[in-house]
Amino acid sequence: MKINWKVRFKNPVFYTQLILSILVPIIGYMGIRFEDLTTWVVLGDVLVQALSNPYVVALVLVSVWNALNDPTTKGLSDSIQARNYKKPRGDVE
Repeated sequence: MKINWKVRFKNPVFYTQLILSILVPIIGYMGIRFEDLTTWVVLGDVLVQALSNPYVVALVLVSVWNALNDPTTKGLSDSIQARNYKKPRGDVE
């Protein structure tokens, strides 16, 4: 598995995607809304409850897998071109 982690961590979209891939399955399973997370203590309690539930952990792992996976390449690796990037590619066609 060859992923260009340096470039991914330079892209704020990656952080957002990763955080949401963890929080959304937890919040969805527990039937709460984002606005219910009003303190760090409440968020911590929710995360502890999620970690104690194997089904929720599996949901989060699948969601994170989907966030990391590039469906245009075989397996979980980045393409050779993407592995050579020094910063996120900014051009569009």
